Amino acid sequence: MPTILRGLSGRLLWLTVIFVMLAEILIFMPSISGMRMNWLRDRLDTAAAAGIVIDGLQPAELPRAVQDDTLLATGTKVIALRKDGTSRLLAAIEVPPEVDAQYDLAHTSLLGSMRDSLDTLVFGGNRVMRVFGPVGESDMIIELVMTDTALRKDMLKYSKTMFLISLLISLITAVLIFLAINRMMISPIRRLTHSMQLFSERPDDPTRVFSADRSRGELAVAGRHLAAMQVELQRTLKQQKNLADLGLAVSKINHDMRNILASAQLMSDRLTDVEDPMVRSFAPKLLRTIDRAVGYTNEVLAYGQASEAAPRRRRVNLNDLCQEVRDMLAIDPDAGIEFIEQISEDVEVDCDGEQIFRVVHNLCRNAVQALLTHDANDPKVVRRVTLSAHRLGSVVSITVDDTGPGMPRKARENLFSAFRGSARSGGTGLGLVIARELVLAHGGTIALVEKPGPGTQFRIEIPDRPVSLEDYRARA
Repeated sequence: MPTILRGLSGRLLWLTVIFVMLAEILIFMPSISGMRMNWLRDRLDTAAAAGIVIDGLQPAELPRAVQDDTLLATGTKVIALRKDGTSRLLAAIEVPPEVDAQYDLAHTSLLGSMRDSLDTLVFGGNRVMRVFGPVGESDMIIELVMTDTALRKDMLKYSKTMFLISLLISLITAVLIFLAINRMMISPIRRLTHSMQLFSERPDDPTRVFSADRSRGELAVAGRHLAAMQVELQRTLKQQKNLADLGLAVSKINHDMRNILASAQLMSDRLTDVEDPMVRSFAPKLLRTIDRAVGYTNEVLAYGQASEAAPRRRRVNLNDLCQEVRDMLAIDPDAGIEFIEQISEDVEVDCDGEQIFRVVHNLCRNAVQALLTHDANDPKVVRRVTLSAHRLGSVVSITVDDTGPGMPRKARENLFSAFRGSARSGGTGLGLVIARELVLAHGGTIALVEKPGPGTQFRIEIPDRPVSLEDYRARA
């Protein structure tokens, strides 16, 4: 069997043929009933014409030979005419047969006629029936007694013709519907399927994106959505490739960077032996900075494998952590940027100190960079970064707020998306991606907060770890 007949098109073709045939079956019964009634009326009309002639010969009686010819011509066994309340036998065979059924054509309903037609088709053929009905518009009634053999034969012939005509109509209808549906539905669906197959083979090839038309049909709309999804998937694949390439490049740089930082760490250790007071004050900060850099390089490969190290949580004084962030930012006093801390000295957060340091430092650094380019020559513009935190129950909330220009609409729409969520030219948006991943690892949340005034505000919420019953009992 051809493929086209086994697919959706073929099923539609066969279903159309079946449904049209079912419709013809429903039409057939009234049709065969009408054919039977017309056949019987023709016999009554023929017999009525002969009966009126014979009735005009009263009181003479027709010879036997003439009666036989009349009965043969009308295909009947008995012809009788009722007029003025009396019935006269016009012609009859010598031994009239016993009647099996009788039908009054003047008082037959549609359902009754359909029932009688089905009965004749199935069980008829050698039964004797009595049929009577009015002669034209007069009050005379013509009665016939005949077999249903000829009637059933003509009904079977009519049924065969109806079947062939119905089959031809259903085939023609099915072909026309098939061609119409194939053009309107099957061909576009096949085109969509073919496009999916081609795109799945090489999803990075722009030439394999589905070319949708601009009509308003449902399939056209589906095609436009498919094309949009394919374009979006290609963009995502390109970003993933950029991330993979970036991870490979950083891994190569990381190998040499660790050696350089190790050497710097060894040399900075010797600064602690220098007697100069200023050197002694900066040496611990320099050592902590280099230690963090070494730690970051050790975690680069882990992040390149799409997984940050699990947080090593402990109680961290948030005020001390924010002081380190301020020292690391090293804001130039001539830049005109205020850095305000609104954190109580006793606020502690249950977290990995190094990871939350990275998060807060990332957000504060982004705020400082935004303020450096925001109306730099206007002394009336307030440039301020506010770092605040407070504890409410078992959750610590940290807020980084600035008075800068705020985030562009595109950056808001692609917030926390690598290479798309950057608010400044040349940025990658990786800082917010990393910050979100680190916060989520702590079971917390990070969100951009809408504020009435200018600037950008991020809020971080870190919950304490739940204490298990075993740990509680062990501490107790």
